[in-house]
Amino acid sequence: MAIPINMENRTFIVLIEQDEDGIYVAKVPDLQGCYTQGKSIEQAMERVKEAIQVCLESEKEAFLPLKFVGIQQLEVKANA
Repeated sequence: MAIPINMENRTFIVLIEQDEDGIYVAKVPDLQGCYTQGKSIEQAMERVKEAIQVCLESEKEAFLPLKFVGIQQLEVKANA
């Protein structure tokens, strides 16, 4: 079921990863291209709130939220 863009309060899943330089990258899977970064998790979370607002303002149509199932880490052996 599509959620209209003009709803007031929404909950989003935010994925947080840390890059090789120690910077935290926050991504919102429900909103294509919605991500930001910060020097701390707290800074990344504050910035991702702003990024979500910008992404929602630029959306022209309703979005289809994803259902969070879980996170898995998978190691794949590189071909030598």
